[in-house]
Amino acid sequence: MANINSRYADVSENYMFRDVVRKADAFAKANPGVEIFKLGVGNTTEPLVPSVVEGLRHGVEKLASRETYTGYGDEQGDARLRKALAEWYASRGVSVGPDEIFISDGAKPDCANIASIFSDESVAAVQDPVYPVYRDSNIIAGRRIVYLDAVEANGFVPALPNERADLLYLCSPNNPTGAAMSREQLKAFVDYALANRSVVIFDAAYAEYIRDGSLPRSIYEIAGARECAIEIQSFSKSAGFTGVRLGWTVVPRTLTAEDANEGTLNRYWNRRQTTMFNGASNIAQEGGLAVLSPEGQRETRAQVDHYMENAALIRAGLANAGFTVFGGEHAPYIWLKCPRGLSSWGFFDELLEKARVVATPGAGFGKNGEGYMRVSAFGHRETIEKAVRSIVENIKP
Repeated sequence: MANINSRYADVSENYMFRDVVRKADAFAKANPGVEIFKLGVGNTTEPLVPSVVEGLRHGVEKLASRETYTGYGDEQGDARLRKALAEWYASRGVSVGPDEIFISDGAKPDCANIASIFSDESVAAVQDPVYPVYRDSNIIAGRRIVYLDAVEANGFVPALPNERADLLYLCSPNNPTGAAMSREQLKAFVDYALANRSVVIFDAAYAEYIRDGSLPRSIYEIAGARECAIEIQSFSKSAGFTGVRLGWTVVPRTLTAEDANEGTLNRYWNRRQTTMFNGASNIAQEGGLAVLSPEGQRETRAQVDHYMENAALIRAGLANAGFTVFGGEHAPYIWLKCPRGLSSWGFFDELLEKARVVATPGAGFGKNGEGYMRVSAFGHRETIEKAVRSIVENIKP
């Protein structure tokens, strides 16, 4: 008799994005013709930039010719793309080798799968509030989780665990709070990992949104990180690849663990990927190469700037109206404190019904998210302006 993994029951009913969509759809059905301003799910909205479109088109054309057709690609991803990424890191003073980069179809699956190269008995530390994939993937695997409080009192940057943790999940700039870690704060986690033979899993998907050059964009800017950290990155938010799907994970050859010498974890991740993954789309990887070209970098940075201007509009508009807001300075998310003691879902309903705005209830990100809302700056400028105006005019701070 086949038995199910019953741990799925511990997470399946907690996927709040599904509930957000369900409630928004029900409201739209009950109010036909009413414009709804969707600032909930973190999905990019502006079109791909011209150089990237050209790169993707080139990828399609290559597959349309017998002379240039390719099937399965290089084992760790297109060698040209991995070389270009290594050069991209080097331009920022970070040393990463092409043989340490593994191309994937996005950061989210890598965030869920990376722990498979570690023991199920490992203790995982995740901050609370937390992007659900870190928490839920470890619950499904049966690991014990230690929650690190990231609250207003500590600027939404968690303190170190007060007990031994084997895997430390960090996301900076953070989803959902928008907080970005300083070098000193990130160094404390690296030092902890080195002292405890732990491994930091660093999600840098929003690094391109950092406005302050003194803040680290890669964990490998911190001394010692190559010995204790894995970095996961993505083109989704920096280049609009949410639907194209392309990311990468860096597993340094110098990375070690309690029972793993240099090179072991790099080989294990390669084995995991080649066993269970046939590689990212050849077409998407051509688009990734275009992102890393000089023109692609110029165009995608301008697009990131556009979203950050949206964030500034939301933050300033709500703050000036008397709301308490955080984030939005180095990330495309504003962490809005629910007014008048409302719960996250209570304020969600009020925003939807009175202002026709959809945001994401903070409670879905963990217990410390209760009483907050994540407001996304991924939207067209006119939508952002209308949404802020509607909140200011219809919601009491």
